Order: sequence, then structure tokens, then C-alpha cells
Amino acid sequence: MIYYVLLAIHLILFSWAFYNILYFGVKPSKSLSWILITLLFPFIGVFTFILFGINRRKIKYFELKESKKRKKYLRENLKTEYKNDVSNLESEKAKKISNLIFNNTKVPLKEGNKINILKSGKEAIDELYKALKNAKEFIHLQYYIIEDGKVLSNIIDIIKEKRKENVEVRILYDFLGSHELKSSTKKTLKEIGVEIYPETPFRFGSFLFSVNYRNYRKIAIIDNKVGFAGGVNISDNYVKEKSDLGIWEDAHIKIEGCAVQTIHKSFLKDYYYATNKDLSKEEKYTKIYDTEGKSKVQIVSSGPDYEQSVVMQQYLSFIMLAEKSVNVLNPYFIPTFSILEAFKTTALSGVEVNLVLPKKSDSNIATYSMYSYFETLLKAGANIYLRDDFSHSKVIFIDDDIVSIGSTNFDCRSFEHNYELNLIAFDKGKVKEVNSEFEKQKNAATKIVLEDFLNRSIKQKTLERLSRFLSPLL
Repeated sequence: MIYYVLLAIHLILFSWAFYNILYFGVKPSKSLSWILITLLFPFIGVFTFILFGINRRKIKYFELKESKKRKKYLRENLKTEYKNDVSNLESEKAKKISNLIFNNTKVPLKEGNKINILKSGKEAIDELYKALKNAKEFIHLQYYIIEDGKVLSNIIDIIKEKRKENVEVRILYDFLGSHELKSSTKKTLKEIGVEIYPETPFRFGSFLFSVNYRNYRKIAIIDNKVGFAGGVNISDNYVKEKSDLGIWEDAHIKIEGCAVQTIHKSFLKDYYYATNKDLSKEEKYTKIYDTEGKSKVQIVSSGPDYEQSVVMQQYLSFIMLAEKSVNVLNPYFIPTFSILEAFKTTALSGVEVNLVLPKKSDSNIATYSMYSYFETLLKAGANIYLRDDFSHSKVIFIDDDIVSIGSTNFDCRSFEHNYELNLIAFDKGKVKEVNSEFEKQKNAATKIVLEDFLNRSIKQKTLERLSRFLSPLL
């Protein structure tokens, strides 16, 4: 009797899950995975689907209260801009990309910025040290990973000196990404007057949100005059070997000018969510400083609190609007169906597609899953190069005039679940600079030959397929 009752409950729950997957699922491969999981694993499968699979953008009943809170704060406390002036952009594709970002986020193009592309993690960290030492009013830091080590120790030493000068310091860190950050370190920071808070900690009442939605941004704002954004965390991975992957390479951007305030708006929203403290009413946190720079910049802030998958659409627009070449440097290349089709279509149309990826990632499943897409791309004419070292850079640039550097990987989690931040520069000089570094890395990497790749072992192919089956859930 109990068996039939449990079976009936399971079938009811499965039917409910199947209905939501059928009507609100957006990716066939991911939908199929969820159908099998909810059918084959009674109760646990549906519970897992509620945690990780619900399309919260489309099913308003499941819209997260945290997302509503963020939207309300952005609407009521941070000034919304209603115009995006693209008249000074030279190409139609640049105008289309800029308008796409604006229509999704209401973040307009900003002109007159000075940007410095930092080509390695060490260079980015050294520049951050310098900027912190020059702080006069406040330091705001936000990182997915903050971990104990030499880099953090140096930053704390600088902060101690700045606190003696009454410089305000606020730090946000992702609860899961920075899980190894010692309590004693946080206590030390609080004792010297630093306001440090976790983002999306595991709490009763918000478990559905915190277990699945992470803040992946890596940004710093100093006095609203200098900003940093990109892929570099506060970690010793960039200055010394901590694993068999060696010292990590990474790309970051230092920026001065009016776009710094756009990055700061993202921090202010996240800070309010983490603390319930609104800093937007004080002028020193909203003041805009101009500079004599010439770069046209647009900030791409994304997350589950936006109606659209902003960064996925950004990447799609880059790929589909490219006229001569698409160049990608990324550590986790697990493309969605639409991204994969865009790369294939672009390559088959005669546009040069170059992907520089790590031969080995810090996740075996991610590595094998990444390899599972290579055959399809190679047959379409894409060029794939594998690096022996580990590059954590998230860079995409097209033709000779548009480049994006930020925190976003090519995977479902980055597109659907994470809070991310990219910086787009419509600047031929900066694209030339990025391309020069890209060519060095491409030439030092090993190009995959389709005929050789087809001869890989049955074991390798099996592991790739198994990992690819799991990839929509990564």
C-alpha cells in the first residue's frame, strides 16, 4: 500500500516537473537531462530540479525574492538612464551590440575613458596595490574568490595604513567561492574597521537562491576615480604555483573615467543586497569623474535579476556580427546550443574563428566536456589551440574594433545563474593591443588537427560524452 502511495506521489511530482520543463525549458539538451533526472530519481530528482532547474525568468511564481529586491533597489535608488548615444560608433555592428546591451540593462555607452589592459594576473594585482595606496576616500572590493595568502596579506597591510588615514573600506566576497577564507582573517579586517560581508550565504529561507546563484564578479572601485574589472581574484594562483596547473594567467582592465561609476553602481546594488545599507544617497559614492581618455566603453552587468540572459546575448551578437574574425580566450568552454550553432554558422560563412583554450582545466568534467565540442567545431572550420598552461582569462574580440574582457565563461552557469560583469571597449587601439597578446598565446599553443583528433581513444570519447551529458547542469 505504501509503495503505491509513494509511486502515485512520484508520478504527480514528475508530471508537474515535466509540465514546467516542457513549457518553460529553453534548451533541448538541458530539458532532456532534467526529464530523465526527475523520472529516474523519485523525490530527489524533483527537489534537485526545483533547486537548479526552474526557469525563474519565465515562471514568475518562482522568481527569487532576492532578485525582486535587487530590481526594486535599482529602480528606486540608482539613476536610470533612458538614452544610448551610439552616433560616434564607427560601424553598424558596434551600434547594434551597444544598443543590445542598453536595451537589456539600461546601461549606456560611455565615452572619454582611459583604459589599461592588464595582460596577466600579476600585473593586475600590482596595479591594484598601487591604486589602493593612492586611495583618499574609500576602497570598495568585490571578488568571487578571496583566499588567504601572500596577495591578501599585502592588501591587508595596505588597508591597515589606509584606515589610519580614515579611508573607508568595504569588501564583498562570495560565500561559496571564498569558503576557504579564514575566520581569523575576517576578524582582523573587522577589527581595523573594514566592513566585510558575504554574498548569498546559506541561510534558512533563501536556500533555493544561495545554493545555486553565485556572484562571480571581480571588481574594485577606488574613490570613483579608478576601477578594475575582469577575471582576476584575490588569490596566490597568480603569483605562485598552487597546483599542477602552474601559475594562472588572466586578463583584467584598469579604467579611469565616467564608466567607473557604472561599475560602482553594480557594487552598490550588491552591497545593498548583502547588508541592507544604501550608499546611493551620498554624493561621494555617486560622483562621476571625467578623464582625458578616448575609449568608448560599455559595462555589461548580468544575472538572474535581469529579464534576459544578457552576457549570452552579448557573446551571440559578437559571434554573429563578426565580419572577418572571432577570437576567444576562455578557461571553461562549454557552449550552449545557441552559442555552438553561432560559432558553426560563423565559421561556415567564411569568418575566421580562433579559440585558445587550456589543455587541462581545474575540473576534469569541464575539461572532458569542453573536448566533446571540438569535433563539431573543427568540421565547421574553426581553429582550436590548446595551451599547456592554465589561462583564466575571459576575452572575446571581433574584427579589429571591439573587445570584451570580464568575468564570464562560456557555460550555462555563467549565462543563467551567476552575477557577472564584462567590459566592452569599442577601441581599435585596444583591440590591436589585445590581438598582439592573443597571437603570442596562439603561436605558443598546439593547434588541433581534425584528422588526429578523430583518432583519440574510445575511453577519451566515452568520458567526453558522459561529461557532456552533465554539462548542462554544471
